[in-house]
Amino acid sequence: MPPGSETIEPRRVILIPDNAHGTNPASAALAGFTVKTVRSTEAGLTDLGHLQSLCDEGGVAGLMITNPNTVGIFETNFPKVCEMVHAAGGLVYMDGANMNALVGIARPGDMGADVIHLNLHKTFSTPHGGGGPGCGPCLCTAELAEFLPVPRVVSVPPASAGGQTRYRLDYDAPNSIGRVKAFFGNFGMMVRALSYIYTHGAQGLKEATETAVLNARYVAENLKDTYDMPYDADCMHEAIFSHKKQTSTGVHTLDIAKRLIDYGFHPPTIYFPLVVEGAMLIEPTESVGRQDLDAFVEAMKDIDREARENPQLVIDAPHSTRIGRLDEAAAARKPVLRWKKDMETLSKSA
Repeated sequence: MPPGSETIEPRRVILIPDNAHGTNPASAALAGFTVKTVRSTEAGLTDLGHLQSLCDEGGVAGLMITNPNTVGIFETNFPKVCEMVHAAGGLVYMDGANMNALVGIARPGDMGADVIHLNLHKTFSTPHGGGGPGCGPCLCTAELAEFLPVPRVVSVPPASAGGQTRYRLDYDAPNSIGRVKAFFGNFGMMVRALSYIYTHGAQGLKEATETAVLNARYVAENLKDTYDMPYDADCMHEAIFSHKKQTSTGVHTLDIAKRLIDYGFHPPTIYFPLVVEGAMLIEPTESVGRQDLDAFVEAMKDIDREARENPQLVIDAPHSTRIGRLDEAAAARKPVLRWKKDMETLSKSA
C-alpha cells in the first residue's frame, strides 16, 4: 500500500459521565455513535481513572460532559478531563444546561471545552418546565468555526459614510455541516433572552449567577438535617436530596413531590439524576426570594413530620387538586393527548 493511502478508521465512541444530562447519551446514540459511560466517584465527580481506561481503548471521538454536573457539583478536575480526552484525540462538548451557575464567573473555553450550547431556559429567563421550549446557540473554538452550520449572519459595511450597517445570510462555507433543520428556532425565546441580557448587563448577569448559587445553598443548608444529602460538597445552582430518611415510613420521593402540591409548590425534578436513589433535584434559580425559600423549606420539613406521624396523608397526596393521584405508569404508556367527550369520566376514574 503506497504511503498516504491508508484508510483512516473513523472514531465512533462518545464518552459520557453517568452524572451528565440524559440528553447527552440520547444525542450521541441518535447521531450513530457508540456511547460508553464514565463512572462518577463517591464525591459525585467524574472518575479520572475510569476515564483514562476508556480513552486507552481508542476510537474516542469526544466526551459530552455537564458542568456543574447533574448532582449540582462543579467538576473541579474539568481541565484535567479535557486534557485526557484531547490526548486521546477527542473533543470535549460541554452541556451548557447549567450555565446559570457560571455566567459572569467562569468561561468554559478557558477550562478546555471545545463546544458548548447555551440553554436560553433557566440561564436567560425562558421558562424551564414542559419540556421546553428548547432553544439557544452552540459555541465553539476557532478551530471548529469552519464546520458550523449555514447560513451565517454576516455584516455588510455601509455603502457610504454615515450609512447604516446591513446584515445578510452567508452560505459560503465549504466545510460547513450544512443547514440545520428549524434554523430559525424558537425566535420569540431568542428575543426574550436577548432582552434579559441587555436589561441585566454584565454585572447583573453575574449577580444572577451568584444569587442562583446562594439560593440553592440556602436550601441545602436548611434541609440537610431533614433529608439525606448524598454528597458532602458545596452545591452550585441546585441542591440534591434523596428519600432515604423517609422510606422507613413508606413515604418515597414521588409522595413528597405530590404532597408539595398541597402546599402550593410545583414539585422539583424527581428521580433524576439516576445515580442518586430517590433523587429530589431542587433548583430555585435567581428568581426566588428569601420569603419563598423559607416557605419552601418549612413545607419540606412539614412533609417530613407528616411522613413520621401520618404517612398515609403523604402517600395519598395531592388532596387539594381537582384530580388526585394518577397512575404514573399508565400516563407514560397510554397518554391522553387530546380532549375527548369521555374526559370527565376518565378524570373521575383517575
